[in-house]
Amino acid sequence: MIEQTPRRARGLRRLSWIAVLALGVVSYVVVLEVMVSTRNLNFFPSLLLIGAVTVPLTVLVFAENGGRRIPAPGWTVAGTAIAGGIVGTVTAGVLEYRSEQQLGAAAMLLVGFIEEGAKLVVPLVVVLLARPRDPRAGIVIGIASGTGFAVLETMGYGFQELLRAQDVAAVHQELLLRALLSPAGHVAWTGFTVAALWRVPTAARRGRALAALLGAYLAAVVLHTVWDVSGSLPVHVVVVVVSVAVLLVLVHRAHVSRGAEDRRAALAAGG
Repeated sequence: MIEQTPRRARGLRRLSWIAVLALGVVSYVVVLEVMVSTRNLNFFPSLLLIGAVTVPLTVLVFAENGGRRIPAPGWTVAGTAIAGGIVGTVTAGVLEYRSEQQLGAAAMLLVGFIEEGAKLVVPLVVVLLARPRDPRAGIVIGIASGTGFAVLETMGYGFQELLRAQDVAAVHQELLLRALLSPAGHVAWTGFTVAALWRVPTAARRGRALAALLGAYLAAVVLHTVWDVSGSLPVHVVVVVVSVAVLLVLVHRAHVSRGAEDRRAALAAGG
């Protein structure tokens, strides 16, 4: 009976992402209905926040709680999401504005480089300060930074849509589209880049690890740029499939490797 309680608790923790998703969807629907029925725009900030945060947060909770053990401290993950979102969007906004002033329409080609780099600032600080020994936590920290960025960016686009269309239905469509695509965008791209970053401090071959980090960053930039400049639906579908597949593979590997490590530790302790 003593062993069943931790197992039950682990099972509930692994399914916590479902609760986050359900709570977010229900909250969004309730706020939307109340705002429309009362015609009270005071609910609009709540609608923006819930609509922007639900899906990215669900992915983050799944990555953090899906394994046998929690890969990174909760305060580190939360702090990375908040700071990563603020620092990332502000840094990217300033650099994109300056590049547009100097290069005009050609600055669009630099958006991927700028935003993917801006989202790495806070994870890099965490690496330097915390000096993590477990490289598997990188995917969670990366998803956290991407989540913060995606949430603030989506809220910005939602607000712009309200000003442009003067229509809540248009805002709802914008939030829904960006929510569905968020796991294949900033969340995935920053997730697999930071996963490569996290392996550098403990890598036996530092040069190879740095090369892998550069490759991951360039891959994120390419996917980001292709998404931005292409108006082709098939191309967008390919970007979504590739991004989500890489993200799920890395999250799965982190969960499986932790489980194997725990089993080896239990066998060693029993022996």
